Amino acid sequence: MRQQLNAANARRTAGVTFAARLAFEDVRHCYGEQETLCGVTLSAEPGEVLCLLGPSGSGKTTLLRIAAGIEPLRSGRLLLNDREIAGPTVNLPPERRGIGLMFQDFALFPHLTILDNVRFGLTALSAADARSEALAALERVGMVHYADNYPHALSGGEQQRVALARALAPRPAVLLMDEPFSGLDSRLKDSVRAETLAILREARATAVVVTHDAEEAMRMGDRIALLRNGALEQVGTAEDLYHRPVNLFAAGFFSEINVFDGFVSGGKAQTPVGPVDAPGFSDGAEVSVAIRLPGIEVTETPCGVSARVVARRFLGMEELVTLAVAGGERPIDARIRAGHLRTGVRDVSVTVNERDILVFERNGHTP
Repeated sequence: MRQQLNAANARRTAGVTFAARLAFEDVRHCYGEQETLCGVTLSAEPGEVLCLLGPSGSGKTTLLRIAAGIEPLRSGRLLLNDREIAGPTVNLPPERRGIGLMFQDFALFPHLTILDNVRFGLTALSAADARSEALAALERVGMVHYADNYPHALSGGEQQRVALARALAPRPAVLLMDEPFSGLDSRLKDSVRAETLAILREARATAVVVTHDAEEAMRMGDRIALLRNGALEQVGTAEDLYHRPVNLFAAGFFSEINVFDGFVSGGKAQTPVGPVDAPGFSDGAEVSVAIRLPGIEVTETPCGVSARVVARRFLGMEELVTLAVAGGERPIDARIRAGHLRTGVRDVSVTVNERDILVFERNGHTP
């Protein structure tokens, strides 16, 4: 493992590409009667890493396949640097789009050596130039010493780097990556992800990365596009989506939350853990209050709202504590520092950190 990481650290600097702007305009798609994309308008700016985030079935991979040209565009337009590459009258084949695609399973050819896998798509070059470019791409990802090996001899992390080298070797204007780290061991994921991001930055490539993991999107993306049921819910930086989610779905996708429904009275919404400020809402408004789990502060000192420990689960640095709160219809959850409560303690008090409170209209949207 250490030799693998050292090899990656000693790699050649990634060659610079001519990054492009990729834009989707009112893209719609359906499978049979089911609409899978509902008028998506979105762009990835030159040199930007844009993460498409959402649950399974939200349309992330379909959008990526349309951009790559392996799924037909049914409605809308796709533009590369303001030039239409797919639309009502134009549909360039995948090989003419200048867009690279890195599949979730890496899709390496088992019968070809690592070198031959990487130079497979360099058909426009002479044999000597293709070999040189392929070796340079392997060197950039720290895998040049494996050039004569076959994919079955490599670990998942090594195969991922080869797949990245193959995708970057033609120096595409845009690189598409479909769940590129989902198959990696959790111990490898962080290091390979950081290395991949460093290579993308050096190459100045425009990249669109599909993921269902909010933390991964925040680690990688300059911006994040959150999708649900084929529609865009919110687009922005990680800070935008975490601190200013537009609805309960967005809030719950970026952090674990307790949700309480209630009414506003005197500028405050009543919850089982006490009244909370509801700025922007008039008295009588029906609201949903979301409180992030780390924002529930639990102490043995009498203060705030009385509660009883129903269950607690040790998670290493933290504990997940389930609490029954006086007047609450159902238990609430909190994440606290491990060891903060004595073993066996039952009666506690609960307060709430204002920074972890989000108030939405009952239909799920902010005012």
